[in-house]
Amino acid sequence: MEKPFLILQLRANDKASDNEFEAFLKFGHLQREEVRRIRMESQSFPEIDLNHYAGMIIGGGESNVSDEDSVKPLVQKAFEKKLVRLLEEVFERDFPFLGACYGLGILGKYLGVKVSKEKFGEQAGAETIKLTADGETDPLLKGVPREFRAFLGHKESWQEIPDQSVLLASSAKCPVHMIRVKHNIYATQFHPELDIDGVLLRIKTYNNAGYFLPEEAEELIEKVKKENIIYPMRILKNFVDRYKQK
Repeated sequence: MEKPFLILQLRANDKASDNEFEAFLKFGHLQREEVRRIRMESQSFPEIDLNHYAGMIIGGGESNVSDEDSVKPLVQKAFEKKLVRLLEEVFERDFPFLGACYGLGILGKYLGVKVSKEKFGEQAGAETIKLTADGETDPLLKGVPREFRAFLGHKESWQEIPDQSVLLASSAKCPVHMIRVKHNIYATQFHPELDIDGVLLRIKTYNNAGYFLPEEAEELIEKVKKENIIYPMRILKNFVDRYKQK
């Protein structure tokens, strides 16, 4: 029997969380029995033995790792503490890892990267992502063109690129959009799982969360509907294909 993939989520809204989970399955070409899903915000974080898993995927959410502890909800502080410990093992073992949006932030926190809202935030919508020379040859970006459109929306960003990471992709507004650490640890600032339906749901869900001005929601919806986002999802499929174990 193949080892399952571990999917960790933190979205408090059930519809948004379920949509994200289904997108990971759809674009990763995964069946439910091939994954273990943990909603970190709604249940106690169990002990995790990485030997039981083929790889780990962390989704996004409204949490920001750069917020002061004094304003972080207790549940966020609890799961971040355990996540950082888990990432220590991921890093030591070079364990297959793919973080999306928040997943990039928490990886940065573990690595000691400056993650903040100081610069490089991007409002919800789509942007053009450009691969670096390293990105053009990376196996997780197989079949992805040098320039492609991706959905995103983030308040915080990596403010620097540490020596132990390889930059794979950037946008005009945000220099760090995809990185690799060691050989098997990856993270993106854009959302590789997001299609148009997913974005429309998140616009409705996070209308007052600060990712865009509420009065601009209808205009944003019309812009989103005109996009044809097809390439970021290949990252999920490539990740699963590369690390699926029998």
